[in-house]
Amino acid sequence: MDNVVIEALVRALAVGTPLLLACLGAILNERAGVVNLGVEGLMAVGALAAFAVAAGSPDANLWLAVGAAMLAGAALALLHAVATVTLRANQFVSGLALALIGTGAAGLLGKRFEGLPLFNKVADWTLGSFTISPFTVAALLLAGAMAFWLGATRSGLTLRSVGENPAAADVLGVNVGLTRVLAVLGGGALAGMAGAFLALSYRSSWADNMTAGLGWIAVALVIFVGWRPLRAIAGALFFGFLYYLQFRLQGNSPIPTEVFSAMPFVLVLVVLALAGMRGQAGNAPAALGRAYVRGER
Repeated sequence: MDNVVIEALVRALAVGTPLLLACLGAILNERAGVVNLGVEGLMAVGALAAFAVAAGSPDANLWLAVGAAMLAGAALALLHAVATVTLRANQFVSGLALALIGTGAAGLLGKRFEGLPLFNKVADWTLGSFTISPFTVAALLLAGAMAFWLGATRSGLTLRSVGENPAAADVLGVNVGLTRVLAVLGGGALAGMAGAFLALSYRSSWADNMTAGLGWIAVALVIFVGWRPLRAIAGALFFGFLYYLQFRLQGNSPIPTEVFSAMPFVLVLVVLALAGMRGQAGNAPAALGRAYVRGER
């Protein structure tokens, strides 16, 4: 029984890690008032960038590969920042376009890496009978740090004010546009890091559609956890366990595998509906999804 529990926890942590990282990035965006539906594309380009750097040589620096993934995610997110903050385009349309661009570009450029071996992977840390990825430890620490930063520091409170009342923040001398751009870039970097985990630790290979919808679940997870970084840990573990349950049940049931594959996405719809019934969507930043124009009410 203990082995089953440990296995379930390890698997839930493994799948929950990219969800947590991507969710934290989306929380950072949305706390500043910017919706980014392109997380799936950001994760895809992050995974590709990480694998491209790490697969080049047996002596490749894996942490340099992680940095490349974060840079790639931030670079692609810059397109969204320019479109929505500078040009004031519709945030939802821009995010959907970003998801299509990111996944399409990663699939096209990644064809040359299909079948190539990854000489080294980011090794898990062993704690007795329990193993954990350094990415997981980093994600948990980032969640705690983000919760503290948003709630107890001046810069964190400034970012939240931009998402709640950008006009008032502007009057107080806050550069609303710059704050939002930096938040989008930071969110893109975290999504890229989530992609790096998939390429360097979880799968240690490159395959098209490696993200498998995790980015979309991360976007929904933000609403489910009420834009709270610490709650995102529990939410990521919950959906990670659902993925583990999906794989466990597939080999022991006459039900078609497609039903189990759809299970996490169906649960996303269910939990979002429940969150809406509880009024949790009312916890969203007041200016979320709205472009800011100085002097306009």
